[in-house]
Amino acid sequence: MAEVIFNNLQKVYSNGYKAVHGINLTIADGEFMVIVGPSGCAKSTTLRMLAGLETISGGEVRIGDRVVNNLAPKSRGIAMVFQNYALYPHMTVKDNLAFGLKLSKLPKEQIEEQVNEAAKILELEELLDRLPRQLSGGQAQRVAVGRAIVKKPDVFLFDEPLSNLDAKLRASMRIRISDLHKQLKKSGKPATTVYVTHDQTEAMTMGDRICVMKLGHIMQVDTPDNLYHYPKNMFVAGFIGAPEMNIKPEQNW
Repeated sequence: MAEVIFNNLQKVYSNGYKAVHGINLTIADGEFMVIVGPSGCAKSTTLRMLAGLETISGGEVRIGDRVVNNLAPKSRGIAMVFQNYALYPHMTVKDNLAFGLKLSKLPKEQIEEQVNEAAKILELEELLDRLPRQLSGGQAQRVAVGRAIVKKPDVFLFDEPLSNLDAKLRASMRIRISDLHKQLKKSGKPATTVYVTHDQTEAMTMGDRICVMKLGHIMQVDTPDNLYHYPKNMFVAGFIGAPEMNIKPEQNW
């Protein structure tokens, strides 16, 4: 369990384009924070800086009591689930779950225990001997989530993990991921979760709090109810809710 802090976080590319404009955000221990916004708002760039997959141009990222700006991804205590499942096609589900633990040279008994625990949580027990090609899209994504769980990280990172699923599976996986977060919390093993999406339905139904971004700036950070009922500016008012709010041109915010 770890608090995540962005302190004046910035990203400037080599061509001079500034993607992230000095954002400040504190994500509490065990909180489920959703970062949402339209394409090009730098939400994934922000997540990648937290993960160590993108260099930080200015400011700092803290995980727990450590500044992690210059730490390798494997040293940050994180586990990340991407939009693409990225399962090893020649390995069974069980071997896919165990792969990262084997690289860490954990004892065989501990690997077995952590794999079985993740399989039970995600209802993968009957799929452990299957290959990825024998899985449905939802099952494959559950395996991807399982690979994150077995690492027992301080922070879970999700980068639009449901975008490749159909509407019915997306709804089902939203519930699974939310329930997983609550289950880990109840079991005394809470993990801070940062979830990036462009889908406001995912954001409003999953997050303890939501961070709305636009063009590398934070527009508002609040609970789903407060975002909907008390938007702080015209962008949030128009972005959150379906159908979107009608705003008179002469109305000032």
